[in-house]
Amino acid sequence: MKKLLLLFIAAVFTGSVNAQSKFEQDRKAIEALAGFYKVTFNYAETFAPDTAYKFHPRYNSWGYEWAVIAEDSPKKIVIQHLLVVGDSTVIKHWREDWVYEDQTLLSFDHDNTWKKVKLSVADLKGKWIQRVYQVDDSPRYESIGTWVHVDGRHQWQSETDSPLPRREFTKRSDYNVLRRGNRIYLTKDGWMFEQDNKKIVRSASGDKLLAQEKGYEEFTKADESKFAYAEQWWKQQKNYWDDVRLVWDAVYASNPVVKIAGKKDGKVLFEHLFDLGDQSVKEKWDSVKNKVEVRKVIDSYLISNS
Repeated sequence: MKKLLLLFIAAVFTGSVNAQSKFEQDRKAIEALAGFYKVTFNYAETFAPDTAYKFHPRYNSWGYEWAVIAEDSPKKIVIQHLLVVGDSTVIKHWREDWVYEDQTLLSFDHDNTWKKVKLSVADLKGKWIQRVYQVDDSPRYESIGTWVHVDGRHQWQSETDSPLPRREFTKRSDYNVLRRGNRIYLTKDGWMFEQDNKKIVRSASGDKLLAQEKGYEEFTKADESKFAYAEQWWKQQKNYWDDVRLVWDAVYASNPVVKIAGKKDGKVLFEHLFDLGDQSVKEKWDSVKNKVEVRKVIDSYLISNS
């Protein structure tokens, strides 16, 4: 009996150690996404059910991007991406929050509308939600998946709906939902964001596939010296954008549905928030002032669902 008890305790202990080891591997893989990179973007449409469909030209581009960890706690890692153009221009780019076993997911519907979804505990076991935000920290898409560490590979994948990508948002109106098949994996020189996407026409009668595409966004480690201005810029702007995140957190917490308007006074939301960021730095606003002004702007773009 004593022997059986010792074996049981050993098994429980070993399982606990292995689970902890897996969790730490997950965290290290996510933290490895941060760094200084040259990024190449390559997309091509590959299939369409309608034989009369004309494939759009391939998309190829590149740039320099600094992915900086803005928040790091045991079950949440926030990575802010900053696009670097030349020696003196920085654009606050997309943001990704990695949250472990969180039950709330903001699901994209269509027409700039996201709906809050509650996940079951069973569906969350050992999984991470990747929450991706627009340049102004408004929602983009969220998806859930399991990090896998095997044969020296570290990979995470998921599928979710999202708005049109920025590369097509102002150029196309023949579809309104991008169903993303996301796969992220580490490489010896950085990491790869591989995509198998479906361009969907969503209407009251259901979803219709317009075309499929393949995408590769490759992040290759770059010389840190290229990002000196970006580091200086972020040091000045970081407190303001920390406050913007807190305001958005309050918005998400109090709204089961988030719907965002297009232009107001000739400007889209990110233009107003970027202007506020510059004003905050110039006039040395404190956190209270930041939150009040940011909330005014965000509220003016929220569309009531009542």
